[in-house]
Amino acid sequence: MEQEKASGDAVMTRIGQAIMLLHGGDREEARNRFGALWSEIGEHGDPLHRCTLAHYMADTQDDPGDELAWDLRALSAAEGLGDERLAQHQEELAVRAFYPSLHLNLAADYLKLQRLEAARVHLDRARAATDALGDDGYGNGVRAAIERLERRLRED
Repeated sequence: MEQEKASGDAVMTRIGQAIMLLHGGDREEARNRFGALWSEIGEHGDPLHRCTLAHYMADTQDDPGDELAWDLRALSAAEGLGDERLAQHQEELAVRAFYPSLHLNLAADYLKLQRLEAARVHLDRARAATDALGDDGYGNGVRAAIERLERRLRED
């Protein structure tokens, strides 16, 4: 069990390193590392790893269709992720807190693809899930991003 826990931590550490590259502006290297990790994890690997990796891999994509595919993988992985597994990584998190951001990203993807009805559906789902967000920087940031995307959709 300890070895299993350590390997999970090692994967999250490697995902975190790739995220740092992405946030540092090296999208190509982040994309390469995420791709290598995805090959190791696979479609049926740990849902926390898949959700986290796919969520950030979407941000490295140049093509909106590819970005959508990765965001859909993140949502699918979240649906298989239980609070118990998440608590092993970070105690105070609940899976339902992932959904506002996941649906927001999907709404933005569909907007880029000019699929306005799908964008509205996911934006509504993001807004409906905001009760799971804390009153903190992250929660306030997601709520503000939902408001911005709603304004953009009204303009279209």
